[in-house]
Amino acid sequence: MKKFLLLLTAILVGVWILASRGEKKNNLITPSPQFVQKSTENQTITTEAPLTSIIAEGLDTPWAIAFLPDGGMLVTERSGKVRYIDKNGKLNPEPVAILDRVKEIGEGGLLGITLHPDLADATPGKPDFSSNSFVYFYYTYNSEFNNTFNRVVRMKLENNKLSEEEIIVDNIPGNFNHNGGRIKFGPDKNLYITTGDAQDPSRAQDKTSLAGKILRVTDAGKPVSGNPFGNLIFSYGHRNPQGIDWNKDGGLWSTEHGRSGVQSGLDELNIIEAGKNYGWPDIQGDEERAGMVTPVANSGPTNTWAPAGAALVGDSLFFGGLRGETLYEAVIKSENVTIKEHFKGEFGRIREVIKGPDGMLYISTSNKDGRGNPASEDDRIVRINPKKL
Repeated sequence: MKKFLLLLTAILVGVWILASRGEKKNNLITPSPQFVQKSTENQTITTEAPLTSIIAEGLDTPWAIAFLPDGGMLVTERSGKVRYIDKNGKLNPEPVAILDRVKEIGEGGLLGITLHPDLADATPGKPDFSSNSFVYFYYTYNSEFNNTFNRVVRMKLENNKLSEEEIIVDNIPGNFNHNGGRIKFGPDKNLYITTGDAQDPSRAQDKTSLAGKILRVTDAGKPVSGNPFGNLIFSYGHRNPQGIDWNKDGGLWSTEHGRSGVQSGLDELNIIEAGKNYGWPDIQGDEERAGMVTPVANSGPTNTWAPAGAALVGDSLFFGGLRGETLYEAVIKSENVTIKEHFKGEFGRIREVIKGPDGMLYISTSNKDGRGNPASEDDRIVRINPKKL
């Protein structure tokens, strides 16, 4: 009888332990329906890092990424939310900010993001991010007359919260499509802004309009001394540029969407120089005309990249393909450019491509933008080891 009671007690204890474990397990594995984060804690970023690592999932149309000094990142979602992912890959469930003036429409919404540059020669008159905490955004909004425009603002990041929105460039023409939206500080510590033609091609050739341009402004949004036309414009004749980056010699490269619709194709890679006219809508593809710049490379008349974010790593310009659903690599050898394709169709539409402080590439998918086929884990941020491509 004693043995029976001991055996019965052991069985009951075992059942209680298993039930407790099962309940705990269920509590731990139930994810929020809004997001799932993938931790990268304890992963050493070396040349032996895996080819791809999923950093975050369940985002809503992420558009751009900015890396913070603490090792984390800020991510814009086109709806107007700014999200924070810490250095271990943990996504904060609460937005850092919600920009309530953002108008998400077509290709518009909360788009580019960048931090104030750190200045080696920082002075009280030119502070860097470590002292001013400025974060810059590009977004689409409605004017008081219900017209669509884009603007650049800066805000202060304190205690992982954004506040004190200040408009520095306003009244950039906008529309359902062709809003541009990439912003980055260049090696000269000035802010470069890509704008689309706002579905009016003639604006790209109008040097009094901010549409269809690459702008160059100071950190306060003023024209840079030496700008070619005495205003904010650096280059013109653009249709819809969405990616910019600089090579080791300070040369500025840009990706640009070519024609769309039935005759889509002729997407471009350009080297941008001050005052140059890049031809839209007067020339496309390999066409030439006096006073206009023919692209260094284009996708051809029957192939579409729909290129977005861009990042230079060594002699290669990596850029995202939206309709192309590919991470493209333009291998640059002197005047020759060879295009390679990576992950074709694997991640879907690719928007952001940016080089992280760890030397890795980070891409964002854009499968929830109304033109993709989102999987259950979309949208995602993926880290890619360029040494393994």
